[in-house]
Amino acid sequence: MVSKTLRRIISLMAAVEMLLVGMILAYVNGHRIIKVEEIPPIEIRDSASLVYGICTLPSAEITTEDRHSADEAVHKAVKEYIKDNYGQLLTLVNPWNTIPEGYVPELVVVEDGYSVDVRCAEALSRMLADCRAAGNPAVLCSAYRTQQYQQELYNNKIYRLIAEGVSEEDAPTVAAQSVAIPGTSEHQLGLAVDIIDFNYPYLDSEQEKTPTQKWLMENCEEYGFILRYPNGSSELTGIIYEPWHYRYVGRISAKEIMTRAITLEEYLN
Repeated sequence: MVSKTLRRIISLMAAVEMLLVGMILAYVNGHRIIKVEEIPPIEIRDSASLVYGICTLPSAEITTEDRHSADEAVHKAVKEYIKDNYGQLLTLVNPWNTIPEGYVPELVVVEDGYSVDVRCAEALSRMLADCRAAGNPAVLCSAYRTQQYQQELYNNKIYRLIAEGVSEEDAPTVAAQSVAIPGTSEHQLGLAVDIIDFNYPYLDSEQEKTPTQKWLMENCEEYGFILRYPNGSSELTGIIYEPWHYRYVGRISAKEIMTRAITLEEYLN
């Protein structure tokens, strides 16, 4: 049987959602998102306290069951709003999910000729500037890629593997573990970038030990980025550990993904 307190909470969920939505809509003008990365992160660690704060119910009436129900309800409302309004930022691209048909990002050049989706350009520039200001020699080495360029990279990886002794039959599969098959690369979204340390210009696991990556892994969420392919997640992502590949998802989602140490696949599931 639903408790009296829980019924009061449920009746106020619409008001709570409107409060959260209002915070986000403050950054919207004519239904066009101005600066998604500037949306303040929403902490949902204790949603019940938010609801009870509005209800001004005595703490004695708050049960563990009620608090848990409120947490779940608010969290669900926020995630549904994010999905409905910022869905493209969360587009899942991996070996099992290809680039949506007709997807064409609006690009802007950020530095050294590299282009990214306009929605993450400012956040990326600030992240790189702050990383460098902290004394880390961050170098942007890859951003948006066309289908043709991704095909060239993939073919080149296959040729190199064959030259190293991998069979022609196995080379395409092995190559796809580190260079995505064209049509399944996040770089084609314009929302993913590769960043390395100037003093260690190699794309391997040792990159994680550089000052640049340590800073980025600790701070990327504040700019709306996540470490897309964390160590030990290959079975979920289909890609090897890449401590240089960062994906823009917006600050709200980035905060949760990095705090929970999960993948985008897990977040969207």
